[in-house]
Amino acid sequence: MRRSNQPDRAKSPDIDPDVTGSELDKVVRAQLRTLESTNAEWVAKHLVMAGRYLDVDPALAFAHALAASRRGGRIAAVREAVGITAYEAGDFAEALRELRTFRRISGSNEHLALMADCERGLGRPEKAIELAGSVDVGSFDAATRVEVAMVVSGAYADLGRSEEALATLEIPQLDINRAFSFSPRLFLAYADALDAVGRTGESERWRLQSERAEQALGVGDFAEPDIIDLGEDEPEERPRRDRYDGDRRDVESGPGGDSADSGPGGDADASDTDAPDAAADFEDTGGDSEDSAPDAEPDSEDSDPGAENAAGVGDPDSSANDAPTDQGNGPDRDAGPMA
Repeated sequence: MRRSNQPDRAKSPDIDPDVTGSELDKVVRAQLRTLESTNAEWVAKHLVMAGRYLDVDPALAFAHALAASRRGGRIAAVREAVGITAYEAGDFAEALRELRTFRRISGSNEHLALMADCERGLGRPEKAIELAGSVDVGSFDAATRVEVAMVVSGAYADLGRSEEALATLEIPQLDINRAFSFSPRLFLAYADALDAVGRTGESERWRLQSERAEQALGVGDFAEPDIIDLGEDEPEERPRRDRYDGDRRDVESGPGGDSADSGPGGDADASDTDAPDAAADFEDTGGDSEDSAPDAEPDSEDSDPGAENAAGVGDPDSSANDAPTDQGNGPDRDAGPMA
């Protein structure tokens, strides 16, 4: 029996007073129109709450998604929400069950990486590899292909097959000279895989580039904090830079560039964006750029799927800092076991 229908289920969590349900995007609201109006409003509000608390309190977000599913269990977006929140809350069995249902209702394989990682979380790495290989990932966008590759690599690592874990990550998107939103985690995963096969000298280079990618993209430790005015007076009118506004930023280098104050790399311009396929150009640390993605040459279709914003940074060991800005998309999510 589904958890949301169990007789001993917990009471539905409270909804914040400011939530109306209209915060949902129009695609989800369109799905909810199949429900009676009272139920649609109930479901919408709990979905908003699930999204609001997903990163803050995954267990509470999961409870809200379960509450939504009690009246909207046949809606694809609702089952998707239950699956994602269950994954973030660490309930991999429930997450896998709900994401399978979402796939059956919607026909979409967009959460293949999450499903495979749930198999890893349940201690079944062989199943994770099998599931990931059951779908042709060639039709996926670059970010989804990267997510699947990281899960499969982690599954091989779980099995002690370190060389296969390393080879799985050597894909066109693994380019030390360019960074997309997925690159910081991909670089770190590759560094860990290098360590596992004893190539520690190379791994540090990739770890450094992961940090520089975060800096160029304005994510991770380099994300701008939200600013909340807690005073009662009207705030002074002043422009504030939004890291999602698409403006370009210059990132000066330390040893490799003109400024010693701004960082360890070369000259660059960076655009902070939440677009999943935003890219940054790098200069290679210790060699030609064509060595950056072992066994795979990046092409425009794989690594540049329609980005609108780009950021450039220089690599610490490079003497050249004039790489052209290029333009180019979902676990190692921290909540789960993904590598």
